[in-house]
Amino acid sequence: MALLETKFLSKQYGKKFALQDINLNIESGKIIGLCGPNGSGKTTLIKLAAGILTPTSGNLTIGGTEIGPETKAVVSYLPDKPFVPEFMKIKDIIAFFKEFYADFDINAANEMLTRLDIDGNETFKTLSKGTQEKAQLVLVMSRKAKLYLLDEPIGGVDPAARDYILNTIISNYNADSSVIISTHLIADIENTLDEVIFIKYGKLFLHSTSDDIRETHGMSVDAYFREVFKC
Repeated sequence: MALLETKFLSKQYGKKFALQDINLNIESGKIIGLCGPNGSGKTTLIKLAAGILTPTSGNLTIGGTEIGPETKAVVSYLPDKPFVPEFMKIKDIIAFFKEFYADFDINAANEMLTRLDIDGNETFKTLSKGTQEKAQLVLVMSRKAKLYLLDEPIGGVDPAARDYILNTIISNYNADSSVIISTHLIADIENTLDEVIFIKYGKLFLHSTSDDIRETHGMSVDAYFREVFKC
């Protein structure tokens, strides 16, 4: 059974389609790049999978289950904007997540904070942008989820912070789960990806393994992305 499956999934705002007739089948144990330029529909797809938006038409299931409380319990979602109260101390946010999520591993969270050199006594608002990104990723990746949905986790941070973030992602998912990373910065994450999904103008352009793209097109995933999207 697919971990995530969509059938003719569409999301429409007025007369405009953000996504149209998306058919996907995603298995466990994968790191998947969800790629496309800004406005292509990446965030809409992630929010649909997270249960924040509802489809206009079509179907989306996680583990064969329609989106709802049962799927939200196994999905860990990182938005593309800050989502924690900025006045709270990091250690208090960690404690809150432990109370709120049954699958939250507080030991893993504290280990990651130490590894990423984040002081739990600092308030969120005093952290740099890059450190805020890392702290939020710790919260998301400390859950024992089936599906991790990461919306532009490296979009606004420096290269060193990107390395930390990618290493944290790789180190904290397992064969029973998958990670979907929304990004247009393919070159920075290409070596970590098992598969890629290209969305163009709200439609599915490609879902393939990274190796197949290299073999079929004779170029890197990043180079092929630039060819497809002319960037």
